[in-house]
Amino acid sequence: MRKILSICTLAFCCAIKPAIAQNDPNSKTVLEAVTKKVNSLKSLKANFVINLTGGKGGKVNDTKKGTIILKGQKYHVTLSGQEIICDNKTIWTYNKDAKEVQITKFNPDEQTMSPAKLLTNFYDKEYKYSYKGEKKENGKNYDLVELLPIDNTKKFSKIELRIDKSTSMIAGGNILEKNGNKVQYTVSNVVTNSNVPDSDFSWDPKSHPGIEVVDLR
Repeated sequence: MRKILSICTLAFCCAIKPAIAQNDPNSKTVLEAVTKKVNSLKSLKANFVINLTGGKGGKVNDTKKGTIILKGQKYHVTLSGQEIICDNKTIWTYNKDAKEVQITKFNPDEQTMSPAKLLTNFYDKEYKYSYKGEKKENGKNYDLVELLPIDNTKKFSKIELRIDKSTSMIAGGNILEKNGNKVQYTVSNVVTNSNVPDSDFSWDPKSHPGIEVVDLR
């Protein structure tokens, strides 16, 4: 379950802040429009669906649904009984079934795929990118962009993005892992600039009685 949650966080990160590097003019224009749109938002809420396929013999087929809330560099991801909450100082990872919450210190240098880190410019030089054309689906027009990691040690070989031309928001895509797994994700019901209280980005022990606290700070 932890692996699925990490994959879901990665997928949505790719949807909210694409890397901009190299010099493909068409994809650069598209990705810069997405970046400008996201950076102008005070907050963002969305639903997402992740489908993981592959595994040994191609037997893995796992679908998870979740939600994410973003406010600046703070985030709150909820997925199938688990939550990751970050206030830009502390990260709480709550497992409802295990009745446990792990607390770690937020370190931006270690948050390779967190929403917080992907909302900064550090990521802009880590990918080659190319424009793969347009696609019409369910009455909407999308731009297709492909990202290839420059760092060969990354666990995935390619990211494919589907960007809504009318909103400059990423609607989904695919992450192809080097082990043969494929992560397909879609983002929906995006709500921007709503009033999101800071309390959404912290753990309240009084609201979770009987939960074991594992403090790893």
